[in-house]
Amino acid sequence: MARKSRKRRRRPPARANQQQPRQAAATKRQPAHEPRRRSRADERPPAPWGSFPLVELVVLVALVMLVAGFVVSGTRGTVMIGTGLVLGSLAGLELSVREHFAGYRSHTLLLAGAAAVAVLAALFFGELLPPLGRIAAAAAVFGIAAWWLTGAFRRRSGGYAFRVR
Repeated sequence: MARKSRKRRRRPPARANQQQPRQAAATKRQPAHEPRRRSRADERPPAPWGSFPLVELVVLVALVMLVAGFVVSGTRGTVMIGTGLVLGSLAGLELSVREHFAGYRSHTLLLAGAAAVAVLAALFFGELLPPLGRIAAAAAVFGIAAWWLTGAFRRRSGGYAFRVR
């Protein structure tokens, strides 16, 4: 397909007496774009352990364990893969909890899902409920946790149910 070209209108030539006030006004104006300063509500919440990069180090260890688990064969490799997955999940979960309860970003579904998976894992080892009962209990925990986490985020963020960046 060929591109269609548009004809551009020519502007009428500016008169000498109109040009001078425009130039004078342009020199008096402030710059249109000034860098926006971030407010306190837009800053990431600080870690409780200060500037030590604990989460980043845990993610690094998790990645090393995952790669080593795929290289090593047998039961040891499977354990290393599981350990890497658990460490990576815990690092991400910690960051989500910190951001959610500081009112920075809403991680309601992630945190409610983590609570439901924890309940499902706890019920997996017990023979108290049939499989559908376990799933129903995890779904109930997910719903209650999502409702509570949404309320907690609203209180911390100033009334927002979620924030889009």
